[in-house]
Formats: sequence, C-alpha cells, structure tokens
Amino acid sequence: MFLGMEALGLAVATPAGAEDFELPGQSGQGRSVVVLGGGIAGLVSAYELRRAGYHVTVLEARDRIGGRVWTVRGGDRIRQIGRPDQLASFDPGLYFNAGAARIPTSHRLILDYARRFGVPLEVFVNSNRGAGWDFGGRVVRDRQMVFDMQGRVGELLAKAIDSHALDQEMPKGELELFRQFLAPYASLNSQGRYTPDGRSGFTVEPGAYAQAGQPRPPMTLKELLPASLAQGPFGSPAFPFLFETIFDMQAPMLQPVGGMDRIAHAIYQQVKPAVRLKTPVTAIRRTPRGVRIELGSRPPVDADYCVCTLPAHLLARIPSDFSPAKKAALQGIDYLPSVKVAFESPRFWERDEQLYGGLAWTDRLNENVLYPSSGFNSAKGVLIAAYVAGWTNPGNPQQFAALSHEERLRISRGSVEALHPGKSRLLSKGVTVGWGLTRWSEGVGAIGKDFDAAGRSPRYAELLKPEGPIVFAGEHLSYVGLWQEGAALSAHEAMKIVQSMAAERSGKARAA
Repeated sequence: MFLGMEALGLAVATPAGAEDFELPGQSGQGRSVVVLGGGIAGLVSAYELRRAGYHVTVLEARDRIGGRVWTVRGGDRIRQIGRPDQLASFDPGLYFNAGAARIPTSHRLILDYARRFGVPLEVFVNSNRGAGWDFGGRVVRDRQMVFDMQGRVGELLAKAIDSHALDQEMPKGELELFRQFLAPYASLNSQGRYTPDGRSGFTVEPGAYAQAGQPRPPMTLKELLPASLAQGPFGSPAFPFLFETIFDMQAPMLQPVGGMDRIAHAIYQQVKPAVRLKTPVTAIRRTPRGVRIELGSRPPVDADYCVCTLPAHLLARIPSDFSPAKKAALQGIDYLPSVKVAFESPRFWERDEQLYGGLAWTDRLNENVLYPSSGFNSAKGVLIAAYVAGWTNPGNPQQFAALSHEERLRISRGSVEALHPGKSRLLSKGVTVGWGLTRWSEGVGAIGKDFDAAGRSPRYAELLKPEGPIVFAGEHLSYVGLWQEGAALSAHEAMKIVQSMAAERSGKARAA
C-alpha cells in the first residue's frame, strides 16, 4: 500500500533541515534515558541524547546492532525461528545486504549521518535497461518493455490527435505542439506510427564499416500488457513499469561501501559504551521517578525516561503499564514478511551480458534478481536471486516465506536459469533470510491501512502518544515507512518530547 501511494506521488519527502537536528547542549543535565532497541532509531536516539548530556543505556536483544539493517558476511550465522541455522560462507570481501538494500538521495538525514561519521558511499544501480523481465515464461529486456510501451502509448495519443478526438481537450496551438513533441518522445514516423529507433534494443547492434544497427521489431500492446495486469497497478506485472518513477526509487540511489550496515556501525562507535547486547526486555514498568525496564533474571534498569523503538507487534507481547488505549492500538498490526535469497557466483552477468547493477523482474515467486552495484569486473560477487516483498503479486511474501530454505533456493536458481540459461550451475553458497522468521524483528516494517501514506488512522495517532516518561520511535512512526530514514526521523521527534519533559521537570524543580 505504501509503495502504491508513493507511485501516485503521495509519499512525503524528508523535511528540509532535518539533518540540522541537535538538542540544546548539555540540556540533559545528567538525566538518564533507557533506549529499547539497537536499530537505527535506537542508535540515533542514543547518539543525540548523549551529545546533549543525558546518561543513556541502550538495550538490544540481538547479539548485533542495526536491527533490520543487516549485512551478512562469511562466517555469520543466520538464525530463523523454527528453521535450521545457516552459516554464510562467502569469500572475504563479499557480503549480502539481507535487510535494507539502498538509500534514496532524498533521504538527507541518514545520508548526513553517513557524512558526519565518514562512511564512504557509492552508487546503487536501481535500474538497468539491459536486465530481463521474465513474465509468462518469456524473457524480454527492460529497455524493450519500457520503450515499446512508451512508443505504443505515444502512438495511441497521436492517433487520437490526428482523428480530432482531443480537439475539445486542448487549445489548437497546444495540441499541435504536443503532437510535434510525441514524434521524438515516442519514436513516431511521419504517419504517427511507432517505429523503433534503437532505444528499445537491436537485433543487430551498430558496428564498424557497413554494419548498420537493426532495431528490434516492436512488441504489441497485447504482449506488453499480459492478462494478469487486471489485478491492478501494484502487486502485479505493471509494477516494474512504475518502479523507478517512485519518489524514493529515483536515480541516483546510494549504498555504503562495504555493506549497508556501515552507517549503523559508524553511529554505534559513538555510543558503544552505552550499548548492552543480548539483553531482551521482559517488562516495561512505570515508577514514581520514571521507568523500570525488567530483564528477566538480570537486575532491572531504572531511568528518568525511556525511548522505545521496538516494533509494535513485538512490543504488544511485552508486559507493561501502558494505558488500555495504547495496548489496544498495539494489537493486530501486520508486518511485511519480506524474504531474500543470495548466492556467491562468478560475475557471468557482467562478463557475458554487460549487466552492471540493476534489477531483473519476474512473475515467479522470487520476484526480483538484484545484480551487485559494487566490485565491478572483479572475479566474484553476491547475486541476490530473490527479493520478495509483494512487488508483482501481493501474496508472494507469505507464500515464499512459508517454503523451506531448500525450496526458496531451488526457485531462485530456476529464476536465474530462465534469465541466464546455463548459468545457474555457477551459483554457490546460497543463503536465505525470511524477515517474518527473524527473531526480534518478525517482519521488515508495519503495513496496512493504519499506515496508509495518504492519511493515518486513529490507531496511528494513539501509537504516537507518550506513556508518561515513555516515548516511541521506529520506522512505523513516520511517513517514510520501511526505510532507515523513517526510523531516524521518528527518533528525532521522540527526543524532542523527551527534551520537553526534561525542561518541564527542571522548571518545576526550580519553582519548588
């Protein structure tokens, strides 16, 4: 739903100046804050609070920081609920971004943290005209799908203009200008017919001496619009046509050099003494002076304030002193159970097909194949052979997530074989991460009508409210859901509330 609203232009950009956030210097005055969760929202909160003079303790249930920003390298163990562990065995220097995959250049806040802590960035190739679309058992190049569609739509518009069907829609002068524009835009001949000029590809590429290029014959609208498009524009084969037009998916996109978790680790280095790993929360309680976080058999943590960044559906299971309204709001929130599959492989896609980054699309269960955007022309790379999020069918994440590791790997191999015949034999060291089965996450982000980008429900308004000295943050409490940016932005808002509470408490103390 959120991706759909984005494609309709209803997504919200990061507010200008968000990267200039800073709490008043030493305003914390030694007051204590316990931060629940060591993902992006928790790390950002800890960094900014410590900078302002608060005493901070971060409690993270995992044995790593980053939350849903997770880069898997050789030697890392992948644990999934109810499944056998996997041990990644990628060669040194290779990695798999199992969670967050890319950063839009419009996400100025997370990019500012990268800049602040010296995290080098490189371009993430989010679109590649040479990549394949595998729909209905037929593989066609991205460029032919996109530009043949553009040509056919332009051809229809030209026909409508030439038959005077649009005379009442535009003044004559504007209509004439628009008709002239359509010729180069849609590659139309003098009769208004779509005539490929090479942008959609060649059957014979231009070469030396007498080798003139031969553009590919155009596809028909019937071929470009399979019957399955009747499902709707999102969660269907129409989505690849729109993907790179989404505000948060427009080129250029970026990634940290060496793995998506580099930004999280850079922030972690600033707050490391305050972070306690392998420390799951067992209860959240109020006290006369603030909060008490219970940790099972371990001593509890007391603090003046709490910034809770735990996913809403997991928070709902933790005993707490929250109000009935808050407890009700936390119930029944769905999280997207996105799944990825990755293999190590010689870079046949670069050597044989000149594919440097980008995405292939398919109507198979694996939905996406992502070619690495780093290490070009090196010997090996990590090919993401499945990125299942409901791009081409809204039921795919649940269906793919229910499969065994072996079945996911098999389906993904088959997809690579369809796109690159004879090459699936080169894939090795396959691993898969299903976020619905990843402990302490159980999904990649909140979804559903309560988090509609066009307007939020009363449930969302309740989730935003503090519970006394307890405030909340996370990607789900932003209009930039499913992104690191949303997590960081929500952390800033939560800290403003903490600062306001602290200032009010100081005022009351002085008055007394």
